[in-house]
Amino acid sequence: MKNIKAIIFDAYGTLFDVNSAAEKCKDKIGDKWEGFANYWRTTQLEYTWLRSLMKRHKDFWQVTEDSLDKSMKAYKIDSSMRNELLDLYKILSPFEEVPEVLKLLKEKNFKLAILSNGTPSLLNELVKSNNLDNLFDDLFSIEEVGIYKPDSKVYDMPVKKYNIEKNEVTFLSANTWDVSGGGNYGFNSVWVNRNNNIFDNLDYKPQNEIENLKKLIDII
Repeated sequence: MKNIKAIIFDAYGTLFDVNSAAEKCKDKIGDKWEGFANYWRTTQLEYTWLRSLMKRHKDFWQVTEDSLDKSMKAYKIDSSMRNELLDLYKILSPFEEVPEVLKLLKEKNFKLAILSNGTPSLLNELVKSNNLDNLFDDLFSIEEVGIYKPDSKVYDMPVKKYNIEKNEVTFLSANTWDVSGGGNYGFNSVWVNRNNNIFDNLDYKPQNEIENLKKLIDII
């Protein structure tokens, strides 16, 4: 990838482990914690897409609460755990390699930003709680445009802010639909395939596929 000026990251599942909230409660939840965490995440994403299609927008925190309520019922998890799980979601753990990779990229003088469904307050708390706030130039939230990924208006934000071309952006996500959304928009999209998954058939093949962010250093 040549002439890259900005490296834009998805947050949830790419930089931060969305299962870490449930994992920290696995002693209380038991062996079903991982199935529950995956169900919560899947429901959360489904709600963002459905609300976009219905034009019935709720912000990501409201969607996270709504999807948690359904997931707790589905997995028969005591309602007394609701607030604990929500509090932990605000401070999800980053994947192990994330701080080191961000520091290396910062030293190379790339513009670094997050482009996320998360609200501005959620994103601010997420990066600050993990001491990563000094590494990002911007935290772009879909709340600026009022519709969820993969709508093209979301991917417009960093291009307009930095006054750069689409092909001067490397965009990384662990979510195949997000990689396709950014790629079809015109970004150099990279799939962070942490779990050896299969890519979706959405008229786009990622520029690169990496198993973790350390591999980004080799291709950027």
